[in-house]
Amino acid sequence: IVYQELTRISKAIEDDEMRHNPAISKAFAHCLEHQSALHLYGLLSDGGVHSHNTHLYALIRLAADAGLKQVFVHAFFDGRDVPPDSAINFTRELQTELTAIGVGRIASLMGRYYAMDRDNRWERVELAWKAMVQGVGVQAADPVQAVADSYEAGVMDEFVMPTVIMDGDQPVGTIKPEDAVIFFNFRPDRAREITRAMVQPDFSGFDRPQATIPACYVTMTQYDVNFDAFPGLHVAYRPESLDNTFGAYVSEHGLTQLRIAETEKYAHVTFFFNGGVEKEYPGEDRCLIPSPKVATYDLQPEMSAYLVTDEAVKRIESGHYDVIVLNFANCDMVGHTGVFSAAVAAVEAVDECLGRVMDAIEAQGGVALITADHGNAEQMIDPISGGPFTAHTNLQVELILAGAGDLVLREGRLADLAPTMLDLMDLPVPAEMSGTTIIVH
Repeated sequence: IVYQELTRISKAIEDDEMRHNPAISKAFAHCLEHQSALHLYGLLSDGGVHSHNTHLYALIRLAADAGLKQVFVHAFFDGRDVPPDSAINFTRELQTELTAIGVGRIASLMGRYYAMDRDNRWERVELAWKAMVQGVGVQAADPVQAVADSYEAGVMDEFVMPTVIMDGDQPVGTIKPEDAVIFFNFRPDRAREITRAMVQPDFSGFDRPQATIPACYVTMTQYDVNFDAFPGLHVAYRPESLDNTFGAYVSEHGLTQLRIAETEKYAHVTFFFNGGVEKEYPGEDRCLIPSPKVATYDLQPEMSAYLVTDEAVKRIESGHYDVIVLNFANCDMVGHTGVFSAAVAAVEAVDECLGRVMDAIEAQGGVALITADHGNAEQMIDPISGGPFTAHTNLQVELILAGAGDLVLREGRLADLAPTMLDLMDLPVPAEMSGTTIIVH
């Protein structure tokens, strides 16, 4: 079992250890020394996938304890890991917390569609950056009313336009070069682009003046090992070392492996699957198929599944790889749109593509484990409201073992997948893996 960053950071708050975190303390000290502002931004949500709002509240309390007076929150709205109309309640709750703590104001708000892109849609990221740094965007005097107005216009949480909260005719608080920023998201993949836009010296995604880079920038976790080279960037919680992950173990045994997915899930089969290790292992090849450039994936529910399949089949038929880790993004990504007909088309596309992959595997005498860490397309209607359900689902998922004969399987969990794969490969399970094979011997 690997403790996720959510649990790790929550425990640091509970044990009052965050107060002594060097990177966070550095941000506070910078603001006090330069009499500048602290900006906190990230996903305002209790979904626990990318962030948790209790982490934000803890940071605000610590900033107040440190004596900071200028604290501004830039709230990114969720609508995917939580219901699509929950931002208004999260905003009210944040306002209540700020009042109770006695420090902090909401300076801007926007949907994650803009602030948390991961597919190089720099035109979206630019709008988020402009709102936070230049005070350019939709203007509103009251954060809660701004969300209500967005709902009235039919624009729900994920897609709320970057909105600048105004104090009279001036923005409440924009990010200035002398300021400090803490990005409280702990999941890296959707935190990288806005971080690059903020602090990468040679950034070229859009026209960003060099002089706008904030002097101190803290990321909650290590978003990218290459970001350590960015001046003024500090990491609050660096990765814990994981030994004998599946990829490392397979590599150490001299076996070859392929990781293949389209852009939306590429990090999942590489960085995440390798336990936060960016660099590939010896014998590990990676294949990235670009995701389609559409506004939302209900417009192209097949996404790049057919291209992923074409390449996967070619690689399988080569006979070069001992292990292939493949991800089809459709059921998750299209499921999040809440468009039922598109989800049906997505499932049909994956079904067709998986059939082709299985034909190729069986022709090579291979074995396949087919599963997911969650679904999304299996629940498209909110049972309470009757409206579209766009949040993550937490229902149990199937696991299908194909090509291995009449083996008996027991119930299992995600931690059991790697030991099961090693069992199928006749490799011993290392002591670091706390799961066990689900094959009944």
